[in-house]
Order: sequence, then structure tokens, then C-alpha cells
Amino acid sequence: MSSREIELRSTVARFAAEGKLHTLSVWFILALRLMMGLAFFQSGLDKVLSGEFSAGGYLQNAPPANGSPVADLFVAMGNTPWFVDFVNVAVPWGEVLIGLGLLFGAVTRLAAFFGAFMMLLFYLGNWDIAHGYINGDFAYMLMFLSVAAFGAGRILGLDQYIEQYEVGGKPLVERYPWTRYLLG
Repeated sequence: MSSREIELRSTVARFAAEGKLHTLSVWFILALRLMMGLAFFQSGLDKVLSGEFSAGGYLQNAPPANGSPVADLFVAMGNTPWFVDFVNVAVPWGEVLIGLGLLFGAVTRLAAFFGAFMMLLFYLGNWDIAHGYINGDFAYMLMFLSVAAFGAGRILGLDQYIEQYEVGGKPLVERYPWTRYLLG
């Protein structure tokens, strides 16, 4: 292995994969995190500032019209007033908070998880498989999962400092190992 490559190995359910990353990959991981952060921050901020975001009509009409396999679930959500009120706040502010988390590299894995979850819901709600099962929503979901898997918050992000913050004389992630699922 040259000094410009990083070896990766992983085994999941007895299936092993390995490869080598070039050291320049760190810049692309950072760019991916920042791109996703900016995209979500801008989208959420536009919705918050306009005050015009409303999910009710979309939930009731779009999934059945596009043949979503979970259309009945979306219609049920759209017919539940408290849930529509929740979504009307959760989507715009969730996008803002996910975007900020990624832009600053703070609580990155948690932000990326919720970004991937939102994109999964958008994928199912915006169902359009005319050109195959992979669309922009699906691709964004995979990008969020990549940000989380790479621990992108440690690259010029606040997570690298949060993880080392001392609690009782030990770095946070050593004292509370479960925080590794939120940070990085």
C-alpha cells in the first residue's frame, strides 16, 4: 500500500469487502457532506421563510396519483390533522437542522440518518419508476448514508472536537460509546 492510499475492510453477515481509497478521497467526502448540507439547509430555509409549506394536499393526493405502493399510508397520514400539523413543522425545520448539522459537521451521523429517512419517505411519496427504481430521492438517500458511513463530521467538522470533549477525564466517545452512532 502506498502512502497515498487507505485500506478499507468490512464484513457484514459473512460477506467481506475490501478496497483502497486514495487520500484525496477525504476532499470528496467533505464536498459530499457540504453539498448535502447546503441543499437541505436552503430547501428548509425557503420553506420556513415563505411560511407556505403545507403537506396535507400532497399526502392525500400525490402518492395515490403516482401509484406509490404505500399510497394508503400517505393518505391516512394526510387525513390525520395532528399528523399534518406535525409534518408541516417537521419537514421545513428538519431540513434546516439536518442542513446545519452537515454544514458544521456536528452530530453528523444523526443528521444524516434523519436526512436518509426523509429521503426514503420522499422516494416512496414521489414514486416514479417510469425510468427505473433509482431516482434523485433514492440517490440522495444513499448520499446521506455515505456521509454517515464515512464519519464525514470528523473532516473539518465539529464532531472531531465533540468526540474528544472530556467527561470525567475521558473523551466523550470513550465514556459513552453509544455517542459514536450520533457523531462522526
